[in-house]
Amino acid sequence: MTLSRYSSRLISGCLLAALLLSACGDQEAESVPAPSPAAVPTLAPSPAVSAEPSPDAKPVIGGITSGLTGLPLEESMLPRPLAVMINNAPAARPQSGISEADILYEVLAEGGITRLIGIFQSHTGVVKIGPIRSIRPYLIDIGESYGGVTVHAGGSQAAYAILQKGKKDDMDEIGRAGAYFWRDKERKAPHNLYSNAAKLREGADKLGYAGTVEVPGYLFTDSDDLPAGGGAAAEFNVNFLLKSYTVGYKYSTERRTYLRWVNGKPHLDLNDGNPVEAANVMVMGADHKVLDDVGRLQIDIELGGEAVLFQRGQVQKGRWSRKPGDVIRFVKKDGTEALMYPGITHILIVPNSPSFSSHIEYAPIPVPT
Repeated sequence: MTLSRYSSRLISGCLLAALLLSACGDQEAESVPAPSPAAVPTLAPSPAVSAEPSPDAKPVIGGITSGLTGLPLEESMLPRPLAVMINNAPAARPQSGISEADILYEVLAEGGITRLIGIFQSHTGVVKIGPIRSIRPYLIDIGESYGGVTVHAGGSQAAYAILQKGKKDDMDEIGRAGAYFWRDKERKAPHNLYSNAAKLREGADKLGYAGTVEVPGYLFTDSDDLPAGGGAAAEFNVNFLLKSYTVGYKYSTERRTYLRWVNGKPHLDLNDGNPVEAANVMVMGADHKVLDDVGRLQIDIELGGEAVLFQRGQVQKGRWSRKPGDVIRFVKKDGTEALMYPGITHILIVPNSPSFSSHIEYAPIPVPT
Protein backbone atom coordinates (compact mmCIF):
# COMPACT_ATOMS: atom_id res chain seq x y z
CA MET A 1 0.00 0.00 0.00
CA THR A 2 1.42 3.38 -0.98
CA LEU A 3 1.75 6.18 1.57
CA SER A 4 -0.83 8.32 -0.23
CA ARG A 5 -3.37 5.48 -0.27
CA TYR A 6 -2.78 4.81 3.43
CA SER A 7 -3.22 8.50 4.28
CA SER A 8 -6.42 8.68 2.27
CA ARG A 9 -7.83 5.66 4.03
CA LEU A 10 -6.88 7.01 7.46
CA ILE A 11 -8.54 10.37 6.75
CA SER A 12 -11.64 8.57 5.47
CA GLY A 13 -11.78 6.50 8.67
CA CYS A 14 -11.47 9.58 10.87
CA LEU A 15 -14.20 11.35 8.90
CA LEU A 16 -16.47 8.33 9.26
CA ALA A 17 -16.05 8.24 13.01
CA ALA A 18 -16.46 12.00 13.44
CA LEU A 19 -19.64 12.26 11.39
CA LEU A 20 -21.34 9.14 12.73
CA LEU A 21 -20.52 9.85 16.36
CA SER A 22 -21.88 13.35 16.05
CA ALA A 23 -25.24 12.17 14.70
CA CYS A 24 -28.31 11.93 16.96
CA GLY A 25 -28.21 9.03 19.40
CA ASP A 26 -30.94 6.57 18.44
CA GLN A 27 -32.56 8.55 15.63
CA GLU A 28 -32.04 7.90 11.93
CA ALA A 29 -32.07 10.38 9.09
CA GLU A 30 -35.60 11.16 8.00
CA SER A 31 -36.79 8.91 5.21
CA VAL A 32 -37.60 10.47 1.85
CA PRO A 33 -41.23 10.03 0.71
CA ALA A 34 -41.63 7.57 -2.12
CA PRO A 35 -41.79 9.06 -5.62
CA SER A 36 -44.70 8.07 -7.83
CA PRO A 37 -44.30 4.39 -8.62
CA ALA A 38 -43.54 3.15 -12.08
CA ALA A 39 -45.57 0.39 -13.69
CA VAL A 40 -44.95 -3.01 -12.13
CA PRO A 41 -43.91 -5.77 -14.54
CA THR A 42 -45.49 -9.19 -14.03
CA LEU A 43 -42.79 -11.79 -13.54
CA ALA A 44 -43.17 -15.45 -14.42
CA PRO A 45 -42.46 -17.69 -11.42
CA SER A 46 -39.54 -20.09 -11.58
CA PRO A 47 -38.68 -23.06 -9.33
CA ALA A 48 -36.51 -22.47 -6.27
CA VAL A 49 -33.23 -24.33 -6.34
CA SER A 50 -30.28 -24.76 -4.03
CA ALA A 51 -26.63 -24.72 -5.00
CA GLU A 52 -25.20 -28.10 -5.98
CA PRO A 53 -22.98 -29.51 -3.23
CA SER A 54 -19.24 -29.44 -3.64
CA PRO A 55 -17.57 -32.86 -4.24
CA ASP A 56 -15.83 -32.28 -0.89
CA ALA A 57 -19.04 -31.54 1.00
CA LYS A 58 -20.89 -34.28 2.83
CA PRO A 59 -24.63 -34.65 2.32
CA VAL A 60 -26.55 -33.04 5.15
CA ILE A 61 -29.59 -35.23 5.84
CA GLY A 62 -31.51 -37.47 3.50
CA GLY A 63 -34.30 -35.73 1.60
CA ILE A 64 -34.80 -32.08 0.77
CA THR A 65 -32.93 -29.40 2.68
CA SER A 66 -32.81 -25.62 2.63
CA GLY A 67 -29.97 -24.10 0.66
CA LEU A 68 -29.76 -21.28 3.22
CA THR A 69 -29.88 -23.27 6.47
CA GLY A 70 -29.03 -26.84 5.49
CA LEU A 71 -32.00 -28.00 7.56
CA PRO A 72 -34.59 -30.52 6.34
CA LEU A 73 -37.78 -29.24 4.77
CA GLU A 74 -41.30 -30.58 4.81
CA GLU A 75 -42.13 -29.17 1.37
CA SER A 76 -40.43 -29.71 -1.96
CA MET A 77 -40.60 -26.04 -2.95
CA LEU A 78 -39.66 -22.97 -0.95
CA PRO A 79 -41.17 -19.54 -1.53
CA ARG A 80 -39.13 -16.59 -2.64
CA PRO A 81 -37.11 -15.02 0.21
CA LEU A 82 -38.25 -11.82 1.88
CA ALA A 83 -35.44 -9.35 2.65
CA VAL A 84 -36.82 -7.28 5.53
CA MET A 85 -35.14 -4.10 6.83
CA ILE A 86 -35.42 -4.29 10.63
CA ASN A 87 -34.96 -1.39 13.00
CA ASN A 88 -32.18 -1.79 15.59
CA ALA A 89 -32.37 1.54 17.41
CA PRO A 90 -32.57 1.10 21.21
CA ALA A 91 -36.30 1.91 21.23
CA ALA A 92 -36.90 -0.83 18.63
CA ARG A 93 -35.46 -3.65 20.72
CA PRO A 94 -36.43 -6.39 21.36
CA GLN A 95 -37.50 -7.13 17.80
CA SER A 96 -40.01 -9.67 16.55
CA GLY A 97 -39.28 -12.54 14.19
CA ILE A 98 -35.50 -12.22 13.93
CA SER A 99 -34.89 -15.64 15.48
CA GLU A 100 -36.73 -17.14 12.48
CA ALA A 101 -34.69 -15.48 9.73
CA ASP A 102 -32.61 -17.99 7.74
CA ILE A 103 -29.86 -15.37 7.42
CA LEU A 104 -29.52 -12.28 9.61
CA TYR A 105 -27.24 -9.40 8.63
CA GLU A 106 -26.16 -6.48 10.80
CA VAL A 107 -24.62 -3.39 9.22
CA LEU A 108 -24.21 0.28 10.09
CA ALA A 109 -26.79 2.90 9.14
CA GLU A 110 -26.67 6.58 10.17
CA GLY A 111 -25.66 7.87 13.57
CA GLY A 112 -23.70 4.76 14.47
CA ILE A 113 -26.95 2.79 14.74
CA THR A 114 -26.97 -0.56 12.97
CA ARG A 115 -29.69 -2.05 10.79
CA LEU A 116 -30.71 -5.71 10.71
CA ILE A 117 -31.62 -7.39 7.43
CA GLY A 118 -33.56 -10.60 7.85
CA ILE A 119 -33.66 -13.05 4.95
CA PHE A 120 -36.84 -15.09 5.51
CA GLN A 121 -37.54 -18.18 3.42
CA SER A 122 -37.85 -21.56 5.16
CA HIS A 123 -39.84 -20.24 8.16
CA THR A 124 -42.99 -19.41 6.24
CA GLY A 125 -45.34 -18.84 9.19
CA VAL A 126 -43.57 -15.98 11.01
CA VAL A 127 -46.46 -14.19 12.76
CA LYS A 128 -44.80 -10.82 13.33
CA ILE A 129 -41.69 -9.22 11.84
CA GLY A 130 -40.27 -5.85 12.83
CA PRO A 131 -40.08 -3.05 13.62
CA ILE A 132 -39.51 -2.40 9.91
CA ARG A 133 -37.39 0.56 8.79
CA SER A 134 -36.01 2.36 5.73
CA ILE A 135 -33.75 1.24 2.89
CA ARG A 136 -30.27 2.22 1.68
CA PRO A 137 -28.49 1.18 -1.56
CA TYR A 138 -26.21 -1.41 0.06
CA LEU A 139 -29.19 -2.92 1.90
CA ILE A 140 -30.96 -3.41 -1.44
CA ASP A 141 -27.86 -5.18 -2.71
CA ILE A 142 -27.74 -7.57 0.25
CA GLY A 143 -31.39 -8.59 -0.09
CA GLU A 144 -31.24 -8.99 -3.85
CA SER A 145 -28.22 -11.29 -3.61
CA TYR A 146 -30.65 -13.88 -2.19
CA GLY A 147 -33.31 -13.11 -4.80
CA GLY A 148 -35.45 -11.51 -2.12
CA VAL A 149 -38.35 -9.09 -2.30
CA THR A 150 -37.12 -5.95 -0.52
CA VAL A 151 -39.39 -4.97 2.40
CA HIS A 152 -38.97 -1.48 3.88
CA ALA A 153 -40.60 1.76 4.99
CA GLY A 154 -39.16 4.74 3.13
CA GLY A 155 -35.57 5.17 2.10
CA SER A 156 -32.85 7.52 0.94
CA GLN A 157 -33.07 9.31 -2.42
CA ALA A 158 -30.25 7.14 -3.75
CA ALA A 159 -32.12 3.98 -2.72
CA TYR A 160 -35.34 5.12 -4.37
CA ALA A 161 -33.44 5.94 -7.55
CA ILE A 162 -32.14 2.36 -7.66
CA LEU A 163 -35.55 0.84 -6.91
CA GLN A 164 -37.35 2.82 -9.59
CA LYS A 165 -34.73 2.81 -12.32
CA GLY A 166 -34.28 -0.94 -11.99
CA LYS A 167 -38.02 -1.59 -11.48
CA LYS A 168 -37.06 -3.60 -8.42
CA ASP A 169 -39.39 -5.95 -6.58
CA ASP A 170 -39.92 -4.05 -3.34
CA MET A 171 -42.68 -3.48 -0.82
CA ASP A 172 -42.68 0.00 0.69
CA GLU A 173 -45.03 0.80 3.58
CA ILE A 174 -45.22 4.48 2.61
CA GLY A 175 -45.77 3.53 -1.01
CA ARG A 176 -48.22 1.18 -2.70
CA ALA A 177 -47.67 -1.72 -0.27
CA GLY A 178 -48.95 0.09 2.83
CA ALA A 179 -51.94 -2.23 3.23
CA TYR A 180 -49.63 -5.12 4.12
CA PHE A 181 -48.13 -3.47 7.22
CA TRP A 182 -49.55 -2.36 10.56
CA ARG A 183 -48.62 -0.09 13.48
CA ASP A 184 -48.33 -1.52 16.99
CA LYS A 185 -50.05 0.81 19.48
CA GLU A 186 -47.81 -0.39 22.30
CA ARG A 187 -44.77 1.30 20.75
CA LYS A 188 -44.05 4.81 19.58
CA ALA A 189 -43.43 5.67 15.92
CA PRO A 190 -41.20 5.16 14.04
CA HIS A 191 -40.33 2.06 16.06
CA ASN A 192 -43.74 0.40 15.77
CA LEU A 193 -44.15 -0.76 12.16
CA TYR A 194 -44.69 -4.49 11.58
CA SER A 195 -45.82 -7.09 9.10
CA ASN A 196 -45.71 -10.88 8.87
CA ALA A 197 -44.78 -13.55 6.35
CA ALA A 198 -48.36 -14.21 5.21
CA LYS A 199 -49.22 -10.54 4.61
CA LEU A 200 -45.96 -9.84 2.80
CA ARG A 201 -46.33 -12.84 0.51
CA GLU A 202 -49.94 -11.88 -0.20
CA GLY A 203 -48.81 -8.36 -1.07
CA ALA A 204 -45.95 -9.56 -3.27
CA ASP A 205 -48.40 -11.74 -5.18
CA LYS A 206 -50.86 -8.84 -5.63
CA LEU A 207 -48.00 -6.69 -6.96
CA GLY A 208 -47.17 -9.33 -9.55
CA TYR A 209 -43.82 -10.43 -8.18
CA ALA A 210 -42.52 -13.91 -8.84
CA GLY A 211 -43.35 -16.31 -6.02
CA THR A 212 -40.27 -18.47 -6.48
CA VAL A 213 -36.79 -17.67 -7.81
CA GLU A 214 -33.38 -19.27 -7.96
CA VAL A 215 -31.60 -18.70 -4.65
CA PRO A 216 -27.85 -19.22 -4.17
CA GLY A 217 -27.17 -21.82 -1.50
CA TYR A 218 -24.32 -22.50 0.91
CA LEU A 219 -22.29 -25.67 1.37
CA PHE A 220 -23.11 -27.64 4.52
CA THR A 221 -21.63 -30.52 6.48
CA ASP A 222 -23.33 -33.14 8.61
CA SER A 223 -20.13 -33.82 10.55
CA ASP A 224 -19.99 -33.21 14.29
CA ASP A 225 -16.24 -32.60 14.04
CA LEU A 226 -14.93 -29.16 14.91
CA PRO A 227 -13.89 -27.00 11.95
CA ALA A 228 -10.27 -27.63 11.05
CA GLY A 229 -7.62 -24.94 11.32
CA GLY A 230 -9.35 -22.81 13.93
CA GLY A 231 -8.77 -21.72 17.50
CA ALA A 232 -11.03 -21.86 20.54
CA ALA A 233 -13.55 -19.02 20.90
CA ALA A 234 -16.18 -19.56 23.60
CA GLU A 235 -17.44 -16.01 23.25
CA PHE A 236 -16.70 -12.83 21.37
CA ASN A 237 -17.72 -9.19 21.21
CA VAL A 238 -18.22 -6.98 18.17
CA ASN A 239 -18.14 -3.18 18.28
CA PHE A 240 -19.41 -1.37 15.20
CA LEU A 241 -18.75 2.26 16.13
CA LEU A 242 -20.53 3.57 19.23
CA LYS A 243 -18.99 2.67 22.58
CA SER A 244 -22.51 2.48 23.99
CA TYR A 245 -23.42 -0.43 21.71
CA THR A 246 -21.70 -3.83 21.84
CA VAL A 247 -22.88 -7.12 20.37
CA GLY A 248 -21.77 -10.30 22.11
CA TYR A 249 -22.03 -13.98 21.23
CA LYS A 250 -21.61 -16.83 23.73
CA TYR A 251 -21.30 -20.44 22.65
CA SER A 252 -23.76 -22.96 24.08
CA THR A 253 -22.33 -26.48 24.05
CA GLU A 254 -25.82 -27.84 24.70
CA ARG A 255 -27.47 -26.02 21.76
CA ARG A 256 -24.30 -26.00 19.61
CA THR A 257 -25.04 -22.41 18.65
CA TYR A 258 -23.80 -18.95 19.55
CA LEU A 259 -26.37 -17.04 21.62
CA ARG A 260 -26.51 -13.34 20.86
CA TRP A 261 -26.22 -10.63 23.52
CA VAL A 262 -26.69 -6.87 23.23
CA ASN A 263 -25.02 -4.57 25.75
CA GLY A 264 -24.51 -7.45 28.17
CA LYS A 265 -28.07 -8.81 28.03
CA PRO A 266 -29.45 -11.81 26.10
CA HIS A 267 -31.02 -10.79 22.80
CA LEU A 268 -34.47 -12.40 22.74
CA ASP A 269 -37.20 -12.54 20.12
CA LEU A 270 -40.26 -10.64 21.33
CA ASN A 271 -42.59 -13.05 19.53
CA ASP A 272 -41.84 -16.04 21.74
CA GLY A 273 -38.96 -15.17 24.06
CA ASN A 274 -36.61 -17.47 22.15
CA PRO A 275 -32.92 -16.54 22.05
CA VAL A 276 -31.50 -15.00 18.90
CA GLU A 277 -28.83 -17.54 17.99
CA ALA A 278 -26.76 -18.79 15.08
CA ALA A 279 -24.88 -21.93 14.14
CA ASN A 280 -22.50 -19.83 12.04
CA VAL A 281 -21.43 -16.23 12.68
CA MET A 282 -19.27 -14.41 10.16
CA VAL A 283 -17.78 -11.01 10.95
CA MET A 284 -16.43 -9.26 7.84
CA GLY A 285 -14.66 -5.98 7.22
CA ALA A 286 -15.76 -3.58 4.48
CA ASP A 287 -14.76 -0.10 3.36
CA HIS A 288 -17.21 2.54 4.64
CA LYS A 289 -17.49 6.05 3.16
CA VAL A 290 -19.58 8.92 4.56
CA LEU A 291 -21.60 10.58 1.78
CA ASP A 292 -23.16 13.63 3.46
CA ASP A 293 -23.51 15.64 6.66
CA VAL A 294 -26.44 13.44 7.72
CA GLY A 295 -24.03 10.51 7.88
CA ARG A 296 -25.42 8.38 5.06
CA LEU A 297 -22.96 5.70 4.06
CA GLN A 298 -21.57 3.91 1.08
CA ILE A 299 -20.41 0.41 2.02
CA ASP A 300 -18.44 -1.80 -0.35
CA ILE A 301 -19.90 -5.31 -0.22
CA GLU A 302 -18.29 -6.50 -3.45
CA LEU A 303 -14.53 -6.04 -3.06
CA GLY A 304 -13.86 -8.79 -0.52
CA GLY A 305 -11.64 -8.51 2.53
CA GLU A 306 -10.76 -9.84 5.97
CA ALA A 307 -13.24 -12.00 7.84
CA VAL A 308 -13.53 -14.41 10.75
CA LEU A 309 -15.98 -17.30 11.07
CA PHE A 310 -17.26 -18.61 14.41
CA GLN A 311 -18.64 -22.17 14.53
CA ARG A 312 -18.89 -24.80 17.28
CA GLY A 313 -16.87 -22.74 19.76
CA GLN A 314 -14.07 -22.26 17.25
CA VAL A 315 -12.87 -19.30 15.17
CA GLN A 316 -11.25 -19.37 11.75
CA LYS A 317 -9.49 -16.47 10.08
CA GLY A 318 -9.95 -16.01 6.36
CA ARG A 319 -11.52 -13.68 3.83
CA TRP A 320 -14.95 -12.91 2.52
CA SER A 321 -15.57 -13.07 -1.18
CA ARG A 322 -18.46 -12.32 -3.48
CA LYS A 323 -18.76 -13.14 -7.16
CA PRO A 324 -21.18 -11.25 -9.45
CA GLY A 325 -24.73 -12.45 -8.86
CA ASP A 326 -23.78 -14.39 -5.75
CA VAL A 327 -24.01 -14.03 -1.99
CA ILE A 328 -21.16 -13.21 0.40
CA ARG A 329 -19.12 -16.31 1.25
CA PHE A 330 -16.32 -17.15 3.69
CA VAL A 331 -13.10 -18.36 2.08
CA LYS A 332 -10.56 -20.23 4.22
CA LYS A 333 -6.82 -19.64 4.15
CA ASP A 334 -6.39 -22.53 1.70
CA GLY A 335 -8.68 -20.78 -0.79
CA THR A 336 -11.69 -23.10 -0.39
CA GLU A 337 -15.16 -22.11 0.73
CA ALA A 338 -15.92 -22.97 4.36
CA LEU A 339 -18.63 -25.52 5.03
CA MET A 340 -21.49 -24.28 7.19
CA TYR A 341 -23.16 -26.19 10.00
CA PRO A 342 -26.92 -26.61 9.56
CA GLY A 343 -28.81 -23.76 11.18
CA ILE A 344 -29.11 -19.99 11.06
CA THR A 345 -26.20 -17.84 9.91
CA HIS A 346 -25.45 -14.29 11.10
CA ILE A 347 -23.24 -11.96 9.05
CA LEU A 348 -21.96 -8.78 10.73
CA ILE A 349 -20.33 -6.10 8.55
CA VAL A 350 -17.90 -3.78 10.37
CA PRO A 351 -15.70 -0.93 9.07
CA ASN A 352 -12.13 -1.63 7.99
CA SER A 353 -10.99 1.47 9.86
CA PRO A 354 -9.02 1.97 12.00
CA SER A 355 -8.50 -1.78 11.39
CA PHE A 356 -10.75 -4.79 10.95
CA SER A 357 -9.37 -6.51 14.03
CA SER A 358 -10.08 -3.47 16.23
CA HIS A 359 -13.81 -4.26 16.02
CA ILE A 360 -13.61 -7.83 17.38
CA GLU A 361 -12.39 -9.46 20.57
CA TYR A 362 -12.83 -13.08 21.57
CA ALA A 363 -11.87 -15.40 24.41
CA PRO A 364 -11.03 -19.13 24.46
CA ILE A 365 -13.17 -21.74 26.18
CA PRO A 366 -12.20 -21.81 29.87
CA VAL A 367 -10.21 -24.84 31.00
CA PRO A 368 -11.93 -26.65 33.92
CA THR A 369 -9.93 -26.55 37.20
